[in-house]
Amino acid sequence: MDTDMKDQPRGKLTVRRRRKNDGNIDANELLTDEELGLKEMKEIPRSIGEIERALKEKVGLGVSFDLVFREMEFGMKKTAFFFVNGFAKDTVLTDIIARLSLLDREQLAPNALAALMNRYVSHIQVVPEKEFDKAVQFALMGSTVLFIDHESAALVIDAKTFPVRSIEEPDLERVVRGSRDGFVETLMTNVSLVRRRIRDPRLKLELLTVGLRTKTDVCIGYIGDIADPTLVESLRDKINQVEIDGIPLGDKQLEEAIIGKGWNPYPSVRYSERPDVVASHMLEGHVILFADTSPSVMILPTTFFHLVQHVEEYRQTPFVGSYLRWVRFIGIFASLFLLPLWFLMVKHPELKPAGLAFLGPQKQGELPILIQFLLVELGVDLMRLAAVHTPSPLSVAMGLVAAILVGDIAVKTGLFINEVIMYMAIAAVGMFATPSYELGLANRLVRMGLLILVAAFQIPGFVIGITIWLVALSINRSYNTPYMWPFIPFNGKAMLSILFRRPILASKMRPSITNAVDRRRQPE
Repeated sequence: MDTDMKDQPRGKLTVRRRRKNDGNIDANELLTDEELGLKEMKEIPRSIGEIERALKEKVGLGVSFDLVFREMEFGMKKTAFFFVNGFAKDTVLTDIIARLSLLDREQLAPNALAALMNRYVSHIQVVPEKEFDKAVQFALMGSTVLFIDHESAALVIDAKTFPVRSIEEPDLERVVRGSRDGFVETLMTNVSLVRRRIRDPRLKLELLTVGLRTKTDVCIGYIGDIADPTLVESLRDKINQVEIDGIPLGDKQLEEAIIGKGWNPYPSVRYSERPDVVASHMLEGHVILFADTSPSVMILPTTFFHLVQHVEEYRQTPFVGSYLRWVRFIGIFASLFLLPLWFLMVKHPELKPAGLAFLGPQKQGELPILIQFLLVELGVDLMRLAAVHTPSPLSVAMGLVAAILVGDIAVKTGLFINEVIMYMAIAAVGMFATPSYELGLANRLVRMGLLILVAAFQIPGFVIGITIWLVALSINRSYNTPYMWPFIPFNGKAMLSILFRRPILASKMRPSITNAVDRRRQPE
């Protein structure tokens, strides 16, 4: 390997700079031997001064304004509190300091660490930590670390608070009747919302860490005697094997890291922001994944039919719930096939059933119909993006402008014909009625592909497009689970439960797709 070694004077020591083959500089080579030793220190230094010096090299103490190293003396014993200012719970720490300030020297002899741990640090969660790296990591996660002079361990005090928004109903999963709480960006709050609904002692919540730099907390949730242990072990192994600098975007980056579906537009997991939905899936044997800073939770395994169900169906009677489900199914299939099917009938008028000649088009536009459809598709997407990024006071004005431009002026000028606007509106409503936002976007791409195939090959293109779509979904798998189950492979009872919302007491068995350990939900 070609290297360029340069020695530069720096006090009494030298700085070694090494260039790699790609021209990049190894950051560790910019440090002196002393600095490198302090940065890579594993054990807690014996004196408070050495601890402060090590923290300056390891985390930039004195450079980062929010890092606090508060030296104090209790009972003639030097100590130091190390914490992040924005995470520390000041009222709790003030009470702890007030009590420690009353200690005498004899109360801390002969073992100051044990005395503070067992008697005088009055907090519900205090643990000793012997590794310097882990102690620093606890501080960066929000805890307060108490270093004690001439002690080989430190005390980690879990007195932390995070900036968090209030719990409110998720925008994407609203219901007419039902609970109004939803997940937020704090992991502990989300876990508590699920624990509140499942008070089973066998509910397990395993904490892992992902990201060399972000150290993002990831939690695997499952019910011990229900969930498939093979699935849990596989998820645990894949999460532990993720090597990445961080997942600041939370759950979506975690999904790509452990599932890796590449360019497949269809979602491989179900996301939910409702704790009642997550709890219901856990009782069926599913495993859930929390990612800190993410207000949504991943549910595994997931099938296509999981993505088209909504909690509102279970808030109504079985008959009304089944009706709402069928209305949603019709909307989803209209968003997929209505435009390509009408376009095919325009290409081949002889395919129109008797009495449906009025389906049009009544007149020809200035642009080919395929171009009109593609322009309207892009226009709807553009309006959707504009609605997301437009401030609320201006959203109404933006909607009026878009409606006038697309719905009136574009038709009057002959750019679009009425039928294209009408059928596109129906397809857009069907897309918005899709419970899964990710599934709606994937269906839109499939619809555009079918339109292009119909324009190019007419009837064979329509048939080939639908066949490719079905085959692609059939061979797709969500964590080793058939994506189109229970349609492919066919399961009659499960398919009946998909088509109709059955009464809750009629569901005596858990879905076979989860491979649950305890298959029975209710006694015979």
